[in-house]
Amino acid sequence: MNRDAEATRRRLLRAATDEFAAYGIAGARVDRIAAAAASNKAQIYHYFGSKDGLFDAVFDAMCRETLDAVPIDPADLPGYAGRLFDSYQERPWVQRLAAWYRLERAGTGTLLPIVLESNTHKIEAVAGAQRDGLLPDRFSAPELLGLVLHLSGFWSSHTPELDARLADDTAARRRQVVVDAVAALVAAS
Repeated sequence: MNRDAEATRRRLLRAATDEFAAYGIAGARVDRIAAAAASNKAQIYHYFGSKDGLFDAVFDAMCRETLDAVPIDPADLPGYAGRLFDSYQERPWVQRLAAWYRLERAGTGTLLPIVLESNTHKIEAVAGAQRDGLLPDRFSAPELLGLVLHLSGFWSSHTPELDARLADDTAARRRQVVVDAVAALVAAS
């Protein structure tokens, strides 16, 4: 019975990931998620409490997967940014979910513990590297982390018009731009 329950929960999370990435929180429909998961709406409410609770579970799982796959290395922020870029290439829904999260949760006061914990850990790692002289301190640790994170996701955050101008860029070239930009950012001043 527990295996069936866990399998249902996993199917719901997979289906919800696709739905939220495509439609955001407000546009997602629990009936589509339930159908795609070969489940029912009652199961969504049973496991997650609400559609928002389901989104939180999807976002939490995505964050944990990213943290496990791409741990920060404050001694090599360019390499870290390159690995994040690779992760986003392998899992394009990550940047879509993050965009929906920013759009629909900004200013609501809803802060997810996994994101707070992750940011705290990364900021402390960057601050420690700054204290040890491994990273410049012209930006605060949170500012530097924010710049690195945004540069790693740069290619998914610009307009289609700019993307059209860069259409000939390969994934390898785009990755190298991210790595080089972060290397320039952390170069000693």
